[in-house]
Amino acid sequence: MNVIDLVNREQRKDQVPDFRAGDTVKVYSKVIEGGKERVQMFEGVVTVRKGGGSTESITVRRIAHGVGVEKTFLLHSPRVERIEVSKRGIVRRSRLYYLSEKVGKAARIREKRTSK
Repeated sequence: MNVIDLVNREQRKDQVPDFRAGDTVKVYSKVIEGGKERVQMFEGVVTVRKGGGSTESITVRRIAHGVGVEKTFLLHSPRVERIEVSKRGIVRRSRLYYLSEKVGKAARIREKRTSK
């Protein structure tokens, strides 16, 4: 086995949940402010999930005070503490770049109803 493959396998996380573009997720990431470290939550819609292995990343979009904010997270980074899936969305694309042009109710994504 290749040395790079071994290093990538060691750095991967096991507890990454199953989600895709269109799902609403909460990403808990560690932030260092001054000398202290705290956990900050970022909740939004997954617009892009790209890459593979230990370099896989997601882009999460949300509206904060009327302004669209997009953040990119590395899934297997030690800075990302955990990811929770809030809602499942019904979309027909794997990359939702068209959401950046939509505003208000036009930017909504239909929710997939699950029976419990």
